[in-house]
Amino acid sequence: MNVSRETEERLATYGSMVEKWNARINLVSASTIPSLRARHIDDCAQIIDHSGPVNGRWVDLGSGGGFPGIVVAILAADWELDVTLVESDQRKSAFLRAVLRETGLTKASVISDRIESVPPLDADHVSARALAPLASLLPMVARHMQPEGQAWLMKGQAWRQECEAAKSDWRFDLRAIPSRTDPEAAILNITGVSHA
Repeated sequence: MNVSRETEERLATYGSMVEKWNARINLVSASTIPSLRARHIDDCAQIIDHSGPVNGRWVDLGSGGGFPGIVVAILAADWELDVTLVESDQRKSAFLRAVLRETGLTKASVISDRIESVPPLDADHVSARALAPLASLLPMVARHMQPEGQAWLMKGQAWRQECEAAKSDWRFDLRAIPSRTDPEAAILNITGVSHA
């Protein structure tokens, strides 16, 4: 990634904090820590490459260790974009808040509650990574995304099957973007979400 020194410093701080906290609260698989930058941070950065500079409200569902929400917040720190991280696990929420403090990300916040319990957030953009199968994820997206919004959903090798399964209950427009870090994975850019 070609980023400013300040952005690189924030990414490095974040990576160090993931490594430090991971033994206690299992933010990512321990086996992926040695390749944290490529496997998690650079992987999530792809979303920003495809969304381009945007403004408004970005909501990251089931943020966990901050992938992709914290990465989005860091890379978009200079944009007119407020990033909201939704995470029900109190320990992970504490970690996310600590990252926001340490990196000085003032336009990002954490909601510590279950996604389905949070009042609709009317987001312009919604993201999620490794949260739930698409058929289960779309009700959450529909709840929190405004009608003209865009979802950026990071999916693994089974993304095609998940899309087919979701079509029985949902209507949506899909642009599948091949992942640069895993040729079998994709970023699903979804718009026009409605219940079938």
